Amino acid sequence: MAKILIGKHEGTIYPEGDGFTGAISLGFGPDGRRRRLKRKGKTKAEVKDKLVQAVKDLETGIKSTDNYTVRDAVEDWLSKGLKGRDESTITTLRILATKHVIPLIGKAKIKELRADDVDAWLDGLTDKLSTRSLQTVHSILKRAIRQAQARDMVLRNVAELVTTPKGKTGRPSKALTLAQAKSLLSAAESSSLHAYVLLSLMTGIRTEEARALRWDHVVAWVEKAGAWRPVTEAGFDHERFAIYVWRADRVGGDTKTRKSRRTLELPQQAIDELRQHHARQAAQRLKAGEAWQDHGLTFCTTVGTPLDAHNVRRSFRAITKKAGLGKEWTPRELRHSFVSIMSDNGVPLETIADLVGHAGTRVTEQVYRHQLKPVITEGAGTIDTIFGDSKKKQRKKFTVGRDSQMSARSRRRIQGPGKSA
Repeated sequence: MAKILIGKHEGTIYPEGDGFTGAISLGFGPDGRRRRLKRKGKTKAEVKDKLVQAVKDLETGIKSTDNYTVRDAVEDWLSKGLKGRDESTITTLRILATKHVIPLIGKAKIKELRADDVDAWLDGLTDKLSTRSLQTVHSILKRAIRQAQARDMVLRNVAELVTTPKGKTGRPSKALTLAQAKSLLSAAESSSLHAYVLLSLMTGIRTEEARALRWDHVVAWVEKAGAWRPVTEAGFDHERFAIYVWRADRVGGDTKTRKSRRTLELPQQAIDELRQHHARQAAQRLKAGEAWQDHGLTFCTTVGTPLDAHNVRRSFRAITKKAGLGKEWTPRELRHSFVSIMSDNGVPLETIADLVGHAGTRVTEQVYRHQLKPVITEGAGTIDTIFGDSKKKQRKKFTVGRDSQMSARSRRRIQGPGKSA
């Protein structure tokens, strides 16, 4: 048995089994028992090196064992570091971690992980993941190690020292042509998603805004009252209708940004379809009986519960397939299609930015630059005209308002919803 001194700590190294064991005395614990730190190895030199490192970790406050791995850190983060996150976000992060982080770099010991290891791991994913997905999986590792740091399991976060590389080019968003849009609406007529698709295409609202839309945010202009009233009170026996786009299927229930809150007057075809959709939903409610769960949602399942984004995508792709457009489309591309069709039919960029809830034209230009043209007129009669509605001449122009953030230009443009928004 050999005695050693590491810093201020006395210890011993002695033969045990096929190798050696080293032990350092750490004094006595609160219970009066002696506290000892042990490490094992094949040789005395290996054991001593491990003891030296253990003392360094002890002095810096690091508590992790030698076998604490990246996998352990990621799993700890998934179980403790996602409190308050949306369930769908947690599911996405868990899938990415399980597929691209844990199997590929999870065996590495957290203390021994180096920036080169992280670089090599990310470089190996560049031909498999888009840049956005690479950023997400890199973020998973950074956050997992950051949590391990906060719990004194590792001294530094080497993942923070690495730059995320560019991934493969993702599929760009597409936009329907007018002919394709009409085919889509025709194919959707027999689908329970018809009203959802039509409203999204004719107003440009985000798919998460459509899923969160409530009937009390579908409003009618009541002439006698000179005000907008929810259709749940006023009914559908009116000429003008609008929607308050004030909620979204996101954490907290708010729209993507505060300036995304807006009020949109509806084109006639959207009004007609919502009127029929309301009647169909009432029939579903009666059929469901006690199974109905009233969330007040405009678009919901057959028992009143919120629509799942995955199920909406699946149903939407069935519609695009039926329309002869294939299955490589997503509901969010209805929004792109709205922008493209409005631009092609003479609606100014500033008005399109207002309609889709952008704070200014910069984002609209960046995201939809390939679809935009310089144009000269505005109006929501535009939508009725585009899709051939015979009532468009009797309707006032399409107007848009933005909650309390409306610009002077928007306030001049809006006549109804903005007064009560």
